[in-house]
Amino acid sequence: MPWKPPAADDPFQQMVRAQTAARPAGLGKRFAARLVDNLVLGAAVGAVAVPLATRGLDHIDRKITAAKQTGETVTVWLLDATTGALLGALLAAFLVLGFLLEALPTAKWGRTLGKKLFGLDVRDIESHDTPTVGAALRRWLVYGVLGLLVIGVANVLWCLVDRPWRQCWHDKAARTFVAG
Repeated sequence: MPWKPPAADDPFQQMVRAQTAARPAGLGKRFAARLVDNLVLGAAVGAVAVPLATRGLDHIDRKITAAKQTGETVTVWLLDATTGALLGALLAAFLVLGFLLEALPTAKWGRTLGKKLFGLDVRDIESHDTPTVGAALRRWLVYGVLGLLVIGVANVLWCLVDRPWRQCWHDKAARTFVAG
C-alpha cells in the first residue's frame, strides 16, 4: 500500500470554507470604514479643489470688478465657460480619484483602506469572490452619484432594513455585499 500523508486540512479547502462562510458585516464597522474612506477621498479631492476654487473665485472677482467699472447696471453670470471648465475639472478629479481610491482596490483586493482597517471585505453575492472591475466601478459610481445628489442618505440607510445581506443600493447595483 502506498504511503499516504496524514489527514490534514488542505489550505485550499480551508480558504473555500472561509469564503463561503462569509456573513454580512456589522453596521457599526461598515459606518466607520465608510467614514475613513470618505475622509481619504475628501482630502484627495480637496487638494485638487482648493486651487481650482481659488482660480474660479479670482475669475469671478475680476468679472465683478469689470462690471462695477462700467458704471452701468449689468448682469454678471457666475457660471461661464471658465467656471464651467473648472467645475468640470473638479468633477473629473472626483471620478478619477474615486476610481483609484475606491473601485480599483475593491476589485483588486476586495477592500479599501477603511475596510482593511476594520477587517471588512466586499464580495460578489453569488461567488463570494472579490468583485470584478466593472462591478466595483458600478458600486462606487452609484454610491458617488447618489451621494452628490444628496439621495445618498437613503442609499446608506437602506441597509438598515435590507435582509439578509444588508445591502445598500450601491451593493444591489453591483451584486455585492460587505462581509465582516
